[in-house]
Amino acid sequence: MRASLGCDHAGYVLKEFLKDQLVALGHEVIDHGTYSTEPVDYPDFCAAAAASVVSGEADFGIVIGGSGQGEQISANKVNGIRAALCVNEYLAQLARAHNNANVISFGARIIAREYALEILKIFMSTPFEGGRHTARLEKIAEIEKIQLGKV
Repeated sequence: MRASLGCDHAGYVLKEFLKDQLVALGHEVIDHGTYSTEPVDYPDFCAAAAASVVSGEADFGIVIGGSGQGEQISANKVNGIRAALCVNEYLAQLARAHNNANVISFGARIIAREYALEILKIFMSTPFEGGRHTARLEKIAEIEKIQLGKV
């Protein structure tokens, strides 16, 4: 799988850990930064990671910050992204199974890196259930069109 990563300075250490783990597991990683712990604005990096998913360059995205909340919001501003802030395995499973989430968000100040890796593995391995959830995702896509003035 191809993963697109983006983070701010608070998420840098966790991003590097997850990146190394993904590569060790045989996955391709596209790193959109940041590349240090120097303070930066997360929207730039999270939007770039999300855009890679929408373009098809990556299969899914990972965005990371101090809490993960702003990073999730930034990724979700990219049309076609369904980013989920996941603090445990159950939320990661539901994000994929019910919402077909294509970006996962982590708060590096909230979660231990080893636990983040376990959550990520669940996110990556859980398929979308489809069925009744498909119509709901179609409604979300319609909301995006409203925001773009296409309806």
